[in-house]
Amino acid sequence: MIDHEAAETAGRLAIAVMCDMLDRAGGSRLSPPLSPDEELALRACFISDIAATIADIGRRKAVDGVAAYAPAFAEGEARKLVPPDFALLRQRGETRGERYAAVIDDLLEAGYTGVCIIDAGSPTLPASVIEDAVTALRQPDERIVIGPALNGDCTLIGVQRPCPELFELISSQAPRSLARTIARAGALPSPVEGLAPWYRVADGLALIWLMRELLGDGISPLTGIRSGAPARRTRAYLATLGERGDGAPIDPGLYELA
Repeated sequence: MIDHEAAETAGRLAIAVMCDMLDRAGGSRLSPPLSPDEELALRACFISDIAATIADIGRRKAVDGVAAYAPAFAEGEARKLVPPDFALLRQRGETRGERYAAVIDDLLEAGYTGVCIIDAGSPTLPASVIEDAVTALRQPDERIVIGPALNGDCTLIGVQRPCPELFELISSQAPRSLARTIARAGALPSPVEGLAPWYRVADGLALIWLMRELLGDGISPLTGIRSGAPARRTRAYLATLGERGDGAPIDPGLYELA
């Protein structure tokens, strides 16, 4: 269970970053080009940077940050990556969808009136996107909030009541789950509110986007829409990777969206 008392959470919103990337490096679409150790370190940077964005919003919007971690032994590592005022919550469930649903159930049961879940693969997700979700979830009419990702997944999902059926089709092995999630949400009584799109760093192409945004000219794949969060820890780590000098040159043509 969450390490906050219900009296502290009444009438507040929770923003949970999914820290389920702490021991699963290697074998993904980021390794290669990264080594398993590099992927693990980069994912830790992602979590830290997203948590910093959430903490800044929390000071202005009266919301609480939560680190939803997995597996059980990752609690200590999660605590080191997030601000000290973040609550810690152990994830439950086997699939990605089950874990999302369980985090929402646990936080609503703890007394929060709404919950946003943020995927840890979007370290530069703009604060304005999260703030729009908070604003939507503070409205009196119940709704579901979804942030689309360019790879067909979701960067953020926000709800005001348990919706286990919303997550039944989300699988750890099926990243392109946005269409299925929206279709399932459309069948529920609550209206769906879409947020501005962003991108998840789930493969080598998205890693190139991230490197250009943080180390290059500052242009994200959504140029002209929003500027991303600074992601300072991720920026610093990517700079160290760029200095190692044993990687293949980056193809500028990959910066363009298909």
